[in-house]
Amino acid sequence: MSDREVDQQLVERVQRGDKQAFGLLVAKYQRKLARLLSRLIRDPAEVEDVAQETFIKAYRALPSFRGDSAFYTWLYRIGINTAKNFLVSQGRRAPTTTEFDSEQAETFEDGEQLRDINTPESVLLSKQIGETVNCAVEALPDELRTAIV
Repeated sequence: MSDREVDQQLVERVQRGDKQAFGLLVAKYQRKLARLLSRLIRDPAEVEDVAQETFIKAYRALPSFRGDSAFYTWLYRIGINTAKNFLVSQGRRAPTTTEFDSEQAETFEDGEQLRDINTPESVLLSKQIGETVNCAVEALPDELRTAIV
């Protein structure tokens, strides 16, 4: 199952009222979003505040998320807009849209574009890793399994 498919399933669970599913999305994207925001906002405490506000806005808007784009692309756009609004409210210059556009949502921290790495070997490896993780989770006692899932 691809990242996008996993995200879509989590989004659908959130849309049905599963708050824990949103917690999984937050855990998955919190650091990535913070790295993005730190390119605009230098103060780590402010980055944390803007990231939290971004996730709150995303949670409130999730009922209208249609899945036309990947969840992270959508979250990225919310994060950029929230950061721009924050900077303006602080009397600081917000970057122009040409400085940060939605195409940058698919980049690493160092700016390299992500490559499509869905080679047969990587697909097989991902599947094997997923099966191994699922087996390990199934072997856990119920209380630990519940905490992870």
